[in-house]
Amino acid sequence: MAEEAVLEFLHQNDEIVDSGQFATQSRISHDEIVNVIKSLRAFSFVDAQDIKRDSLVLTDEGRTYAATGSPEVQLVNAIPPEGITPKELENKVGSQIFKIGRQYVLKNKWAEMGKSLVTRKVDTIDDEVRRMLMRIQEGEVLNAEDVASLKKRKLAASQTWKGYSVKKGPKYARERRKPATDLTREHLQRDDWKNLEFKEYNFKAKGFPVEGGHLHPLLKVRRQMQMIFLQMGFEEMPTNNYVESSFWNFDALFQPQQHPARDSHDTFFLKEPSTTKILPEDYVARVKQVHESGGYGSRGYGYDWKREEADKNLLRTHTTAVSSRMLYSLAQKPFAGQRYYSVDRVFRNEAVDRTHLAEFHQIEGLICDRGLTLGDLQGVLQDFFSRLGMSKLRFKPAYNPYTEPSMEIFGYHEGFKKWVEIGNSGMFRPEMLLPMGLPGDVRVIAWGLSLERPTMILYGIDNIRDLFGHKVDLSLIKSNPICRIGVQ
Repeated sequence: MAEEAVLEFLHQNDEIVDSGQFATQSRISHDEIVNVIKSLRAFSFVDAQDIKRDSLVLTDEGRTYAATGSPEVQLVNAIPPEGITPKELENKVGSQIFKIGRQYVLKNKWAEMGKSLVTRKVDTIDDEVRRMLMRIQEGEVLNAEDVASLKKRKLAASQTWKGYSVKKGPKYARERRKPATDLTREHLQRDDWKNLEFKEYNFKAKGFPVEGGHLHPLLKVRRQMQMIFLQMGFEEMPTNNYVESSFWNFDALFQPQQHPARDSHDTFFLKEPSTTKILPEDYVARVKQVHESGGYGSRGYGYDWKREEADKNLLRTHTTAVSSRMLYSLAQKPFAGQRYYSVDRVFRNEAVDRTHLAEFHQIEGLICDRGLTLGDLQGVLQDFFSRLGMSKLRFKPAYNPYTEPSMEIFGYHEGFKKWVEIGNSGMFRPEMLLPMGLPGDVRVIAWGLSLERPTMILYGIDNIRDLFGHKVDLSLIKSNPICRIGVQ
């Protein structure tokens, strides 16, 4: 209705001079007229120029006093000829009127305000304030002094009115027809397609963004780790065996069967299938001997090694179980040096908190070759961690059942301004390597670290459950920034 009124008026006249006056004459809301003008201007049906006018309007308090009278006049009119106590007068007119009107009554000397009695000093009063408020309601213009007085009392306020003057635009038409977006079968059947106005195509407009997959922060850092290993000439080990036997996970690594890690409080053992049935028997016999009575220069652990313990299936507690399989396989053929790495999941029966989960990722690298020394291990670690942007390293002696010597790795964190533990390392023991059948001069250096800790540091995450698990916020995956590890 509003659009029809505007277009029809412009058809008969050259211009709508004032949208406010037009709205009043048409008996249509000015807001509705303004919305129609904006829409018509967007499609070049009309040209519209802004109009602004400052006007004076009454506040809610001002409208109240325009209807009932100013507080001071109400107060005086409530005083009887014989006078009245202040308390009675306040109860009669109300606390608000009494409080506001009292100060103006005293200023104009219209009454005597004693402590015990209030008496009038004038017979009649002209309510000038109410008259000015009513004049504003009727659209009259007051002088500057009166306006300032009403604004000071917050009975009136300035208001900017916004409207338009409107003329015909380059695409003006008496009726706006909605352009068709498609030529349909019905148009052809009715034969009205010749009279249709089609919407212009914007061939430069972009389509809807295509929803695609998003890389998890763990996957990004994992990929960066893999690229570092590949740059250093490493080959990836197959790590798709989440279920492993205790033999490859513990016994082959010269870890005694009484070790606390084999307790169900630390390791997830399987109920079905509970045991493995495929182990290399000749190698099992050599591992049994080195555990019980030693060999290869070792005294062993001096206990009765039990096959049923070695056969138990579990969720692997470290990817070193994969390393033991790979080294055994390497020993079954003519020896050639190898570099292996892996990045995959491991499982520990740990209490879940902000820094621990029962499932996490382990990064492991190892080099198997003749004549390797502890110095080679330190040099490789310097090279590896410098590619992660951590060139300041320190090493601390540690104990592992299957490495000797063993070292904890500490790196200086520039953000935290302190040394933090970043991994573990060592040289695999002869008691582990020689029973496999590797030559006596072959040494294996290895190191490992978690994937979650560096990812949390890089992405500023302080709770591992926000990074990995069923409570991960998917918006983190969609909005996380691209993380690049500096390569030096």
